[in-house]
Amino acid sequence: MALKTVLITGCSDDGIGNGLALTFQKQGYHVFATARNVGKMTKLNGLSNVTLLQLDVTEPSQIEAAVAAVEAQTGGILDVLINNAGRNHFMPYLDEDVEQVKALYDINVWGPLRVTKAFAPLLIKAQGSIAFITSISGYVNVPFMALELMADTLRLELIPFHVKVLCIPTGAVRTQGQTYFGDFKLPENSLYKPIEQTIAARAQGQDGTERMPLMDYSSQVAAQIEKGATGRFWCGANSDKTKASLSGDSNEMMVSTLFFSLLFVLWGDGAQQPLIYALTQDDIFVKITQLDKL
Repeated sequence: MALKTVLITGCSDDGIGNGLALTFQKQGYHVFATARNVGKMTKLNGLSNVTLLQLDVTEPSQIEAAVAAVEAQTGGILDVLINNAGRNHFMPYLDEDVEQVKALYDINVWGPLRVTKAFAPLLIKAQGSIAFITSISGYVNVPFMALELMADTLRLELIPFHVKVLCIPTGAVRTQGQTYFGDFKLPENSLYKPIEQTIAARAQGQDGTERMPLMDYSSQVAAQIEKGATGRFWCGANSDKTKASLSGDSNEMMVSTLFFSLLFVLWGDGAQQPLIYALTQDDIFVKITQLDKL
């Protein structure tokens, strides 16, 4: 009997994609693990039923090559596609470099669209599943919501073809992702320069936030995909709080900036300039009755 197949993007060592690849391999899948640099998937190298592929989700030629490689080994089907590859970004809105933001969208939004379009025929043939690893940040006000909306649209459009689409709003998970922000700096003229260290601590994962162990997260997500779940599966530290804030059952609301809920601007009584406060994780939720101060 042929093994079930899963292709996962963004599988570099000690990241979410890597953890998911290890989990599915242990569950008996043939795993197609991809990354921009195959040499960064050392923990998957040499494992049985794991095929390592180079895949930059912004490069159409590499996507085409990945499709051809999967078709050659599976006879033209793919049971599960997990869109995980992406890049974190921390910067106040007013300090953004537009070209950098465009590049971010090319990876985090258009990348999954390219990959999903390319593998759709294989998934439809298998009546398979598509999963999007998103972020709870998409429910405050950062652009992860673009991927959420894409997943919602695909869920409806692929129903006639019996392909299931699952979105995983992800909270804090213990990965190596924060190492990319070791040299985080704000522009010298940034309005938020006085609290640069607070923002940097968040970006580098040194803010004291509790994080879910990677393999616990991977096991829970894999279980949902394996049973054919659709809709949303909230996973990771603080994802439950974010979900609760959207349920309508609470009089609390999450307030955040583009750098995920750790600072915002309050106007003091009669103040001529905004007062900038750095918040702790416990300060994220505020009563709706207090929002008139914002």
